[in-house]
Amino acid sequence: MDEIAKYQVSVDALTIALEERDAYTRSHCDRVVVLASELGEACGLSHSEMQLLHLSALFHDIGKIGIPDHILLKPAALDDEEWSVMKAHSEKGERIVRSARTNFSDDLGLIIRHHHESFDGSGYPDGLCGGNIPLLSRVLLVVDAYDSMSTLRPYHGVKTHSEVIGIMNHENGEKFDPRILGEFSRLIDKSPL
Repeated sequence: MDEIAKYQVSVDALTIALEERDAYTRSHCDRVVVLASELGEACGLSHSEMQLLHLSALFHDIGKIGIPDHILLKPAALDDEEWSVMKAHSEKGERIVRSARTNFSDDLGLIIRHHHESFDGSGYPDGLCGGNIPLLSRVLLVVDAYDSMSTLRPYHGVKTHSEVIGIMNHENGEKFDPRILGEFSRLIDKSPL
């Protein structure tokens, strides 16, 4: 997995492309990287898993490059048709990272594809549930959701830490893997984010 270092120029180029497309998405991904690293360590992930988690956190929303502006930047809630287009970002992201054709791009693509799968099978794009969802996707879902709810978006205000944790606890076992959410709950109060 240390092969990742050989691709740093490509990683940097994709990161810049993401920032040029949408500065919010880039800063969101940067915060998700920090939270994912903390949670991955708390979950006892291996060195290679941590490297994959880092890259998947950095690029989990890279597929938003392919979402039209009128949807991606809409300053209001999305309607059903727009939401359907937005949900395609995980599949678009999978295609983008798999196109790198590295020894790890297939694994990275799967993590990105499934980072919106819910533990109870109600997520997207494939409706996977429980242990059928890649572990790193389940980790990513928790930190992605926390950051998304706790930051200002054009279509929702900032929720407090307590509000976000309350929502996440309510969705424990439905949206979130209970073991991973439990680890996250133990570490988030100590996190700089």
